[in-house]
Amino acid sequence: MEWPKKKLYFIYNPHAGKEHIKGKLYGILQVMADAGYELTVYPTKGAQDAVDQLIQMPEGYDLVVCSGGDGTLDEVVTGMMQREEKLPIGYIPAGTCNDFARSLKIPVNMAEAAQIAVQGQNFLCDVGSFNDKHFIYIAAFGIFTDVSYSTKQEVKNVLGQMAYILEGMKSIYNVKSYQLKVTSEEMSFEGDFLFGMVTNSKSVGGFKGIVGKDVVFDDGVYEVTFIRRPRNPMELQEILAALLVKEIDSKYMYSFRSARIEVKAQEPIPWTLDGEFGGEHAHAVISNNPRAVEIRVTEECRKSISCRQ
Repeated sequence: MEWPKKKLYFIYNPHAGKEHIKGKLYGILQVMADAGYELTVYPTKGAQDAVDQLIQMPEGYDLVVCSGGDGTLDEVVTGMMQREEKLPIGYIPAGTCNDFARSLKIPVNMAEAAQIAVQGQNFLCDVGSFNDKHFIYIAAFGIFTDVSYSTKQEVKNVLGQMAYILEGMKSIYNVKSYQLKVTSEEMSFEGDFLFGMVTNSKSVGGFKGIVGKDVVFDDGVYEVTFIRRPRNPMELQEILAALLVKEIDSKYMYSFRSARIEVKAQEPIPWTLDGEFGGEHAHAVISNNPRAVEIRVTEECRKSISCRQ
C-alpha cells in the first residue's frame, strides 16, 4: 500500500533582493521533492498577495515554505495568523537584509535553507500585533526607517545606513521627531523622540547586539528601544557613537522588555513593520502573541533562541 504524499505549498517573491531565486528555483524544488512532498508553487504578484494566498489556501497541506525577504515572511505569517489551522513555516531567505533569517541562523545558501525548511525542527515563535496588523520581528518608526518604504528594493538595508544618515545631516533641526507618550507595565515616559523600535530579533538592519543581549524568540516579551531627540549637535554625536558601538546610552535612550506597549502621538507617525510600510498611526498598541506560529529551524538554533530547553 502506498501512503499519500505529504503536501507542501511553496510561495515565493520572484523580485526579492536581486531576483537571486531565478537561478536557484530548480534546486530548491528538487530538495522539496526529494523530501517526499507533493508541491504547489506560487510566485507572488504584488504587495499583500502572500497574505491573500495563505488565507485562501485549501486544507490538506502539511507545510508552507516561503522565499523572499523579511517582508515576504511577514506576509506569510500575517496570513497564517488568520487561519484556524496553523501550519509550520519554512523560510528560504532571498532578500537584501534578511534580518530574521540571520537571527534564526538560516543560511543564505538557498539549497541549504530549503533543506532546513523540509527537514528542520518546528520552533514555536512569538508574533507581534500592531493594532490590527501583525509583524514577525520589528515594528519601528523614525529617522532610520523612513527610507525603508520610500526607496527602491535594492536600498532596503535601512538601519545599516544609520551612520551615513546621521553623519550626512547638515542641521539637527532638519531631523523629524515626534512628541510621544509611551505606556507599558514596566515603564512609562513621554517626550520628543527621533526613533523607536519594538523587536524580536538578534539583528536589525545588519546591526547585531543593538537590541540587547540574550534575545530569545519565545519568551512572550519584546525588546523595546526609544531614542529621544538630541538638544544639540554634541548630543547627536554621542547618540551616533553609542549606536556605532552597539550600546544603549541611557542618557538618550529608553531600553526595556515588555509584552505590551501603547504609543500615543500628537500626529500620525509612519511605521514600518518588518521593513515594509505599516501605515501612519497616532495611536498604536503593540503586543506579543506568545508562541503563535511554528518556524522551521535547526536543532542547534532552536536551543540558542528558545527560553524552553
